[in-house]
Amino acid sequence: MSGGGVEELPRKEAFVLKGHEGAVLAARFNADGNYCLSCGKDRTIRLWNPHRGIPIKTYKSHGREVRDVHCTQDNSKLCSCGGDRQIFYWDVATGRVIRKFRGHDSEVNAVKFNEYASVVVSAGYDRSVRAWDCRSHSTEPIQIIDTFLDSVMSVNLTKSEIIAGSVDGTIRTFDIRIGREISDDLGQPVNCIALSNDGNCILASCLDSTLRLLDRTTGELLQEYKGHTCKSYKMDCLLTNNDAYVTGGSEDGIIFFWDLVDASIVSSFRAHASVVTSVSYHPKDSCMISASVDGTIRVWKT
Repeated sequence: MSGGGVEELPRKEAFVLKGHEGAVLAARFNADGNYCLSCGKDRTIRLWNPHRGIPIKTYKSHGREVRDVHCTQDNSKLCSCGGDRQIFYWDVATGRVIRKFRGHDSEVNAVKFNEYASVVVSAGYDRSVRAWDCRSHSTEPIQIIDTFLDSVMSVNLTKSEIIAGSVDGTIRTFDIRIGREISDDLGQPVNCIALSNDGNCILASCLDSTLRLLDRTTGELLQEYKGHTCKSYKMDCLLTNNDAYVTGGSEDGIIFFWDLVDASIVSSFRAHASVVTSVSYHPKDSCMISASVDGTIRVWKT
């Protein structure tokens, strides 16, 4: 594996990005890793250059807190969601809202574009996952998945599947082509899911302060990662670029790195003064951003 050593993990603070008023709920690198987006309690989305530590643009139109944001591969559009129950589809350059998708009955927790940026998929507190056509002028969803028994917290997409994690303790995989649903029950509320870079595994953050790694094909529990606190907040988890380490935040402001295979804590450090809500890894380099209830986004390098 390239870049395998613990010494190459991003643990040195390069920049602190300040501007949000109140908790930052998500921070995401864009596709090439040159920029990042953040969103939060102050109802704004902010675009930054994390490598120079500077703000570029602020997007305002949401009526309540913004819980998630995602950018298209070509950086031209972004989607966002939150407490106002709507999915916003934005033009990045002009800052204009192109469309608002309405249909969720309650707060929307997560959004993702498909790889062609033609569809936005959203996950809501109303126990549903909805898919929206960005190219159509219809604001009705093209698909609704409502088999969950509780709030849907996190959604991921592959070429042919929608994968979502719910407070009902399940991760459900929907094969869009054949209309099949597979459900894996973790027995604990799921608040975030992430795919391994090789696509073979799902990492799930659960509200019993445990991250769980599942085999995508069989649903087998491969490993559990502990040491952090995650009981009442939605907090991101992910695998580093080479899938050698698992990383995630903690409600006490600490970021943890675990060895993927043996689940030992290889590094932990205080990153924030409060809950670490979000972590995002640079697509190529050993660089990470984190966001917190403390109102800051921090950029970590080696």
